[in-house]
Amino acid sequence: MTQHVSGIAASDGIAQAKAYMLVEPDLTVEKTTVSDTDNEKQRLTKAIDEAKEQLGKIRSIAAESLGEEEAQVFDAHVMVLSDPDLIDQANAVINDEKTNAEYAFKQVTDTFISMFEAMEDNAYMQERAADIRDVRKRVLARLLNVTLPSPATIDKEVIIVAEDLTPSDTAQLNKQYVKAFVTNIGGRTSHSAIMARSLEIPAIVGTKNITELVSEGDQLIVDGLEGDVYINPSEEEQDRYQNKADEFDTLRKEWDRLKDEPSLTKDGKHVELAANIGTPKDLEGVKNNGGEAVGLYRTEFLYMDSTELPSEDEQYESYKQVLEGMDNKPVVVRTMDIGGDKELPYLELPKEMNPFLGYRAIRVSLDQDSIFRTQLRALLRASVHGTLRIMFPMIATLQEFRDAKAILDEERANLENDGVDISDSIQVGIMIEIPAAAVLADQFAKEVDFFSIGTNDLIQYTMAADRMNEQVSYLYQPYNPSILRLVKNVIDAAHKEGKWAGMCGEMAGDQTAVPILLGLGLDEFSMSATSILKTRSLLKTLDSVEMAELAEKAVTDCSTSEEVVELVESYLNK
Repeated sequence: MTQHVSGIAASDGIAQAKAYMLVEPDLTVEKTTVSDTDNEKQRLTKAIDEAKEQLGKIRSIAAESLGEEEAQVFDAHVMVLSDPDLIDQANAVINDEKTNAEYAFKQVTDTFISMFEAMEDNAYMQERAADIRDVRKRVLARLLNVTLPSPATIDKEVIIVAEDLTPSDTAQLNKQYVKAFVTNIGGRTSHSAIMARSLEIPAIVGTKNITELVSEGDQLIVDGLEGDVYINPSEEEQDRYQNKADEFDTLRKEWDRLKDEPSLTKDGKHVELAANIGTPKDLEGVKNNGGEAVGLYRTEFLYMDSTELPSEDEQYESYKQVLEGMDNKPVVVRTMDIGGDKELPYLELPKEMNPFLGYRAIRVSLDQDSIFRTQLRALLRASVHGTLRIMFPMIATLQEFRDAKAILDEERANLENDGVDISDSIQVGIMIEIPAAAVLADQFAKEVDFFSIGTNDLIQYTMAADRMNEQVSYLYQPYNPSILRLVKNVIDAAHKEGKWAGMCGEMAGDQTAVPILLGLGLDEFSMSATSILKTRSLLKTLDSVEMAELAEKAVTDCSTSEEVVELVESYLNK
């Protein structure tokens, strides 16, 4: 008898294969008394070194298959294992209690995890707890001489079933064999979901109990378009979904034919479809998917992939590479967005109760302006190699923008005095991610050249709900009329002053949101490169005048997210 389970469709596609249960081995630790404490400390050091080596290999796999941005998470894991406090405390327990290394390591990591998890209002600290859990498994497995399951060793077609996929797990997925994955927990903006979209592997998350219903080797169908999982389906159901998979493959081939086409609506209106990137290596994906611009270049990865602050020349070379690589198509470069969940080991930032609302992004740049000036000089020098647009992140007040712009103007003057060539057509804008800026958009629009709406943060700040917190994930509502009204306010304010408005959050590539955003007049949609062709195909079916009417109804007549979704679906299905 076929069982049906529903979850959140996190990555498009349809797959059929047998289940691979990503189940952890028994890592139960017992306390034993030892006489040779030095030997136990050596065992611990050896296990930690081996775990670091393993993480290095996984990071390389992740960088190759997913890109540098996604691979950064393993640097944090290595940092955990390099923490002298952690190692010293474990060695102290071995010495003081004359106990085995695995018991000491578990005791100390339990303390760290409990401490971080107790900070319920601090997403960054809770993520550090998850990092410690992940690396602890590696060390304990070495000490206990057991093997952790490794997706990297899979050599036949499977669908992975798990409670959740850690970044380490996801980075090892081989598209040749791993046809899809299904998890109990997670959401569309969770790390594993974003990685799945990068790999173009179908994924369903948030099923709540898939691990209880599936056994190793069960035949599964995963419908990543609708969010449906079928356990031990009949031959008839397998045939039906094979046909649906074939239809989807045909659709993908149709999308591929749009690679060199302009992004036009049914009635001929052009909008710009851009891509979000983290490093120059990501340009290949932008080109392969017909990106018309880079709508967000996250420059912080230049800083995170270095053991010290990158020099002006190093930054110049990276910016030049991207600008030249885009062949004069626009490139929006976001200045350093360090802080929050992006720490630099070589830059001492204060420990904060809530770093996402604290000392980060433009706040760091204005406070430590020597770092900011170095970046701005590199950008200004690179500007002659393409079409540069500079964007300041996390702007809350007009004064912050004025201060940042003043520093930019000073560095331009300094370079020009030195005889350096600088483009005279650089646009300067801000990322709208703080509600205060969205509400005051009419005033900002008089002074900026453009807006780019960062919906990932704008939604969680507006709804006062951490998008990574399962308990409040229901409040992460991109279609909520309150969010749509803020977006409309920003777009209208830009257009009133003759400026353009873009969007660089996940919402820009959301197929339910696209018709509304088009109707609201959004000029530029920046998204994961893999979403561009699908969005271009959707735009060809939409009439901009009709979408304006649809958007007006969504903003003025709807009072819930559900009503907005129903409104859009009723239009798309008619």
